[in-house]
Parts: sequence; C-alpha cells; structure tokens
Amino acid sequence: MVNVNNRRINKRKKNYKLLLWLLPFMIPVVLFSYVPLFGWVIAFFEYRPGSMLSSANFVGLKYFRQFLTDTIDMSRVIKNTLIFASLGLATSVLPMVFAILLNEVRSRRYARTVQSITTFPNFISWVIVYSMAFAIFSTDGVLNQILMGLGLTESPTNLLADVKAVYWFQTLLSVWKSLGWGSIVYLAAISGISQELYEAAAVDGAGHFRRAIHITVPSIMETFIVLLLLSIGNFISVGFDQYFIFQNPVTLRKLEVLDLYVYRLGLLNNDYSYSTAIGMVKSLISLIMIFGANQLAKKVRGTAII
Repeated sequence: MVNVNNRRINKRKKNYKLLLWLLPFMIPVVLFSYVPLFGWVIAFFEYRPGSMLSSANFVGLKYFRQFLTDTIDMSRVIKNTLIFASLGLATSVLPMVFAILLNEVRSRRYARTVQSITTFPNFISWVIVYSMAFAIFSTDGVLNQILMGLGLTESPTNLLADVKAVYWFQTLLSVWKSLGWGSIVYLAAISGISQELYEAAAVDGAGHFRRAIHITVPSIMETFIVLLLLSIGNFISVGFDQYFIFQNPVTLRKLEVLDLYVYRLGLLNNDYSYSTAIGMVKSLISLIMIFGANQLAKKVRGTAII
C-alpha cells in the first residue's frame, strides 16, 4: 500500500514538472489567442477609436444584422472567400500525392534534393513571391518577352491584372508555395509504414503503383483525414497576406476575401465594431464547421480528432 502511494506521489510530481515546462509556451497562447477575445465586446457598442467604451452607445445586435443584410459587398466578399476556400480544399490532396510519388523515387539523394527545393518556397514571404511573379508575369515580364520573341503572341498579357485568371492563378501560387511543406507530414507518416508489407507485396508481384494504392494510401489516410478536418475548420479563413500583396484596382473585386474586407473596414475605415462583429461570426462558423466535420468523420470512419 505504501509503495502504491509513493508511485502516485511520484507520478503527480512528474506531471507537475511537465506542466511547469509547458507553462512558458502556454503564456503566449493565452496572451495572443484568448485575452484579445475580451475585445469582442465592442461589437455590441458604437465604438470609436480613442474614446472610452463606457461612453459608447450600446447597439446590441445592430452590426450582426448589418452583416446579414449587406447583400452588395458582403455577398461578393463571401463568394470570393468560398471560391478560394473550395479551390484550396480541392488541392489539399496534392501534398499527399506528391509525398507518395517522392517516396517511390529510388535515389534517396535525388528525393531529398527535390524535397528541399519544394519546401524552400514556404519560407519565402509573399512580398518576395509578388516580386518574382511581377518579374515573370507582368506586361514587361520574362514570360511575355519569351512568348513574343518566339512569335507565339502578338501582345503582352499581364496575369497580375487579368480578372479572368485571378482564381486559378492565385491558387497555383498557393500550391507552389505550400506543396513541399505540406508533404512533410505525409512523408513522416509513410516512414512509419512497415517495410515488410512492401516486401510481401513485391514478392506477390505487385508493382510500385499497386503498392502505393493498396499499402501507402490506406496507411496514411488517417493523417489525411485529420489534416482535412483541420482545413475544414479554417474553410472561411483563407488568409490575408497573399491577397493583400497581390491586390490592385483591377483585381480587387475578386481578391477581396473576408480577412481583407475586415482589415479594410477596421483599420482603413475605422469601423471597429462592424469588423469585430464579422470576425465573431467567422469564428462561430469555423467552430460549427469543424465540429460538424468531426461528427461526420466519426459516423463514417469511426474516428475523429475531438
């Protein structure tokens, strides 16, 4: 009995030590993720920057009703957000496919080189990406000079100001930037697959394609489901940096997503209350989507992340 009590005490001490090690990392999370939630209160007041909240008029759900009745700007912004989010969700399978293909490369040195080259764009800021895109795809860019030099086109085309190319062009840039980095998780999952399965399949006459379909894909499917559920939770949070950098007067109507719209309302127009209300609605929708996707995954596959 004494030994059991001593074990419990030692286990508690060990857990306390682990919690103390975790504390320095939890403090920034609380400060930057939870403390700002108290600022949501300004969504219920007619708040103006520089004034005290106590002197602001309480308006209740006025800005939430405005969000639901704004059929001009809000419908356009939500449409852009949903299109970019859907394209991002549709291309979320590409890192898994890339990891499977990379795993089938026989030369490990070549595979590591390709992995390093494709991972590097993730660490490049969108400002640098825009500079590169401007140098290549603008009217005086390298691509137009090559096409006109070969006689394939008579007039230059500026993809950065092409309204018809906004959705697919921005999606391709996003895929190029995140493909290598996104494949790291799948490569780690593939490395945990027993090699005996591949050897047994090879003895039975299965080629690379059949081994990938019947062994690799089922083994990493749980990882894909987890990442897919997380991406569904961020479905309407498609980002800000990329669209802020690439916006211009021609493409703004199709590039203005929710995050960029909130930035314009809050920081440029000083409409803090309305922009906060939009942010609250967006967070609520994200929570509903991730819990809904989690329940769907639990019913279909029997496993979930929550």
